[in-house]
Amino acid sequence: MSSDLNELTINYEEDGILLVKELDKEILSKGAWTTILYRYQNWNKSKGEYSKDMYTIRRYQKREGEYYPKSKFNISSQEQAQKIIIALQKWIND
Repeated sequence: MSSDLNELTINYEEDGILLVKELDKEILSKGAWTTILYRYQNWNKSKGEYSKDMYTIRRYQKREGEYYPKSKFNISSQEQAQKIIIALQKWIND
């Protein structure tokens, strides 16, 4: 793992191929428990191209100066992301 919050990534390479390509990230909270929202793409070997944009929320716990992954939630599609946005906006505005 990493001791630097900004170095945390979901990039994943295997046999010289970047299978998970991180496009962007937003740090939602910092501290002993850190939450990061990532935008990424998966490599589709059969098509020879990356997937549509996908999203995941990852939680890390900082122990002894290092960040360790603890949980994740994958947002399966842009449609699901939009539904989450709409629900959160509704709750915040109520």
